[in-house]
Amino acid sequence: MSTTDIIISIILLLSAALSYTAKKLTVAGAITGAFVGILIYKGAGFTGLVMLALFFIAGSWATGWQLNKKAAISAAEQHTSGRTAGQVLANGGVAALLGAYGWYSPNQATLITLMIAGSFAAATADTLSSELGTVYGHRFLNILTFKKDTRGLDGVVSMEGTLIGLAGALLIAFLYACSFGWSIAILWIVSAGFIGNLTDSVLGALLERKGLIGNNVVNFFNTAVGAGVCWVLINL
Repeated sequence: MSTTDIIISIILLLSAALSYTAKKLTVAGAITGAFVGILIYKGAGFTGLVMLALFFIAGSWATGWQLNKKAAISAAEQHTSGRTAGQVLANGGVAALLGAYGWYSPNQATLITLMIAGSFAAATADTLSSELGTVYGHRFLNILTFKKDTRGLDGVVSMEGTLIGLAGALLIAFLYACSFGWSIAILWIVSAGFIGNLTDSVLGALLERKGLIGNNVVNFFNTAVGAGVCWVLINL
């Protein structure tokens, strides 16, 4: 293990400890998050690690934003004791698996980093659109029927929330561009965020609302679709 690897590992462990202290993560969630970060770093380098940090910071901020208003409409997620290991893996598990593969096959680094960006674009788009769309949306529609539906329910979307989600995906794309330059890959990452977020809403309306799958499963598929979209587009 190089000196850089040791420093990064220490930073991740300290960040995990601080996240637990701040009640952003449970003990298991913090430990899992640290390992997820290490795998992402080994597969996608510093850029992958910063994408993880950006998602975590943006998601934590959005979750806590106007929490009282969300609670008043029964749409607030309860994270008073911190996000669990399951929630960490739901949003970062795909990126961690890709990082592990990239660590094993460093010649695939370009593809792996792009797919990790796609997964985080989808995760960020979903988190921001659901958390902030609930607050700022005006007209709420069921993603399957396009008929008016109750704000905050699974599978319910708004124009404002969708646009906020796109902005979240664009943040990840901008970060990717800062490391690798401006290219068509930026549009691929934004598309991955949009399609992953759309998939999340469809699964929410079709399966999660009926209790057939849980939110963690939905989020995992969301990030998997985001990564898959980038894989498809780069291979076209």
